[in-house]
Amino acid sequence: MAYPSKITPRSILGVALTLLEADGPDALNMRAVASRLNVQASSLYRHYPDRAALLSAIEAQATLALHTAMSEAGERATTPQARLSAAGHAYLTYATSHPHLYALLLAPRPPAASTLGPGKNLWNLVLGLVGEVSGDPDDTPRTVALWAYLHGFALMSLSGLLGLSGDQGGFQVGLETLITGFGAAEDGAGSHVPAPLSS
Repeated sequence: MAYPSKITPRSILGVALTLLEADGPDALNMRAVASRLNVQASSLYRHYPDRAALLSAIEAQATLALHTAMSEAGERATTPQARLSAAGHAYLTYATSHPHLYALLLAPRPPAASTLGPGKNLWNLVLGLVGEVSGDPDDTPRTVALWAYLHGFALMSLSGLLGLSGDQGGFQVGLETLITGFGAAEDGAGSHVPAPLSS
């Protein structure tokens, strides 16, 4: 049996991530993690006081991984439009490749004020990418619209609603339509949000 002193937050988190990715959140508990590490469950509590704390650490790690994937994808592109498109594809790839982690990131929760951390950093990344296209560095409306589209498409992909034939290019069509519209905002009325079609 491993000595508890050899157990670190990093090693615990690594095992927890493996369990969650393989079998979902129901498979994740302190006893299962301890068993994989060959220690008593009680030895984990000085690093993570409970399962909720461990889940929070996993969420932060997953958010950082998504941030990295989107950032690196955007860095390989040469125009603002291409950067945003590449980041959008990276988002969908991450969501569909890591379904349990993605579900944890966007699990329902009460509205709360945004605080500094991985989630805020991820938001700022997407906000910046959108702003490069629209010309508004604080373009919250269009960033929300993009995020809603990406999340909706990710859920459709994960649920199997797209069937065996997949999206037939629909994701790219939708993404290009959004990005083109964002660019039109810069060419026309700046960051002005169009009025509703009906009142």
